[in-house]
Amino acid sequence: MITDKLENINKYIIVSNHVSDFLKSLTHDFGTGHYVIDDTAYANIDVYATKDISLCKFEAHKKYIDIQMLLDGEERLDYISVDGLSVSEEYNPGRDVMFFNPPCGCADSLFLKPGKFALLFPHEAHMPQINSAEKSVKVKKVVVKILADKALKG
Repeated sequence: MITDKLENINKYIIVSNHVSDFLKSLTHDFGTGHYVIDDTAYANIDVYATKDISLCKFEAHKKYIDIQMLLDGEERLDYISVDGLSVSEEYNPGRDVMFFNPPCGCADSLFLKPGKFALLFPHEAHMPQINSAEKSVKVKKVVVKILADKALKG
């Protein structure tokens, strides 16, 4: 997992210029929806309310690398290696997602806010949408999906 400021996204060679240009063009008033960036990446922009951690699940993907970034609001995102996690919902290839039971060990956390991104790889389970404070807040988030086999093997 990598987290950094948006201004540094071009330092990561797996992030294409198309993806970095798309992310840098976003503002808090950018419309929600599905956006095709190029033949190896797309983005979804959604608005939702963060949740109590008890209502969130760890998830991982096999085909795509995630870049998650908020355009408005703040949320906590927990992450941990998939190694040793027990599956609660088997992999769904159509949605490219599988879910895990809460880990026995401690996961790491980060706080997403505008201008900061998280880059998550297929071997990293992550639990997004967690309240960053005691109450739920409305956030606007972009999740970019990059084909892992193209990005990681050149």
